[in-house]
Amino acid sequence: MQQDILINWSPQETRVAVVEFGAVQEMHVERTLERGLVGNVYLGKVARVLPGMQSAFIDIGLDKAAFLHVADVWQRQADGEMPAAARTGQPLVPIEKQVFEGQALMVQVIKDPIGTKGARLSTQISIAGRHLVFLPQDDHIGVSQKIPSDQRNALRERLQALVGTAGGGFILRTNAEDSSDEELQEDIAYLRKTWTRIKDASMRLPPTSLLHQDLTLLQRVLRDLVGEWTQSIRIDSREQFDKLVAFASEFMPKAAERLQLYQGERPIFDLYAIDEEIARALGRRVELKSGGYLIIDQTEALTTVDVNTGGYVGARNFDDTIFKTNLEAAQAIARQLRLRNLGGIIIVDFIDMGRTEHQDAVLAEFKKQLSRDRVKTMAGGFSSLGLLEMTRKRTRESLAHMLCEPCPSCQGKGIVKTSRSVVYDILREILREARQFNPREFRVVASPAVIDLLLDEESPHLAGLSDFIAKPISLQADGSLGPEQYDIVLL
Repeated sequence: MQQDILINWSPQETRVAVVEFGAVQEMHVERTLERGLVGNVYLGKVARVLPGMQSAFIDIGLDKAAFLHVADVWQRQADGEMPAAARTGQPLVPIEKQVFEGQALMVQVIKDPIGTKGARLSTQISIAGRHLVFLPQDDHIGVSQKIPSDQRNALRERLQALVGTAGGGFILRTNAEDSSDEELQEDIAYLRKTWTRIKDASMRLPPTSLLHQDLTLLQRVLRDLVGEWTQSIRIDSREQFDKLVAFASEFMPKAAERLQLYQGERPIFDLYAIDEEIARALGRRVELKSGGYLIIDQTEALTTVDVNTGGYVGARNFDDTIFKTNLEAAQAIARQLRLRNLGGIIIVDFIDMGRTEHQDAVLAEFKKQLSRDRVKTMAGGFSSLGLLEMTRKRTRESLAHMLCEPCPSCQGKGIVKTSRSVVYDILREILREARQFNPREFRVVASPAVIDLLLDEESPHLAGLSDFIAKPISLQADGSLGPEQYDIVLL
């Protein structure tokens, strides 16, 4: 796999595009005024304990109280392991016996606020480095599950020797499989120094204070996105380039070698038409090269993906047409999930396939494409209804939720009433108010399209209503009103 990373920086916004095989696969956006909170450590204050939900609301200084569930309350044991109850599936210690209102509690954000939900918290602190994740409250030495099992024991023993007896748990990250002892020791020293600074701040600062802020998007790019397959990291800001070079030289020298300052005349995102890809990623319909297409609908509960053949009739028979469309769709869907950063429950409605071998081939291709995703995904098989269910871990807002807001006209429904439907709503409302009030005149203020319909096709109904209530009805067009908005003024 060949990968290029393009960074477009401005004082108000940083945009990062991950390009693989000449096509953008991932988009990361961070705005100065809307920076994500995941990884931040706060000294929170328990605002309310809810025994019925086995959770607590924690004030960390944000507009909305954050949420702490009993499963995310860390309990340190003598051996540094997780509580026996948590390991065996037995009931956890009730939250009301662990926290109390007014208590100061060190917490870390594990999920950003999404919609009306506040941030989700954990009391187990973890600090990510380039090669390791530090668990200061634990003593466990672990190795990423993505590293082959036959190598884990040797890596665990090697890491244990480097950690020594100074305390704290460490997990070796996937990209650290071939790291040298010197690189690991530097990471261990950096992480322990960071934890010492957090502890000192927790003793000095009052509750609801920020103790530690996660790295910026630019720094996380070097830490999380750069791998051995990364060819170049191009950024279009001299100032940020110099900062990244300094950061990378200290913590990740291999990444520093791939940093390049982009000085071309064209905007950096024009190199791969990334702005056009973003625009397409905000739409419902995704065209496939074969002539088929996807319809992607994101709701609060889940995301649905519908596959259609469209105008594709290129195969010799209908079964082959469906099979080839579904194969292409499997690749496109996996890419769209990454590009749009869709998470949670996802239902994919592939075109029904009559042959089991076709289903197996499409499922295998889909899982192969999902394996390239850095975010954890789980995909099942086809249900009895021919639907494929999967989940993708969600830790931040999707691209659409970050860049868009509900339409003021339709309030997020995606549809609006026809002008005729609005006219009939108005006529019913006039009749309702005529039974309660006795004004001299009714005046209807609505959008021009609605007023035109009242003056034209619906004028007989308007005149009939005026005669029935024995009151004049005047009309006034207002171009600032949306298709469904109107007002009835009593004069």
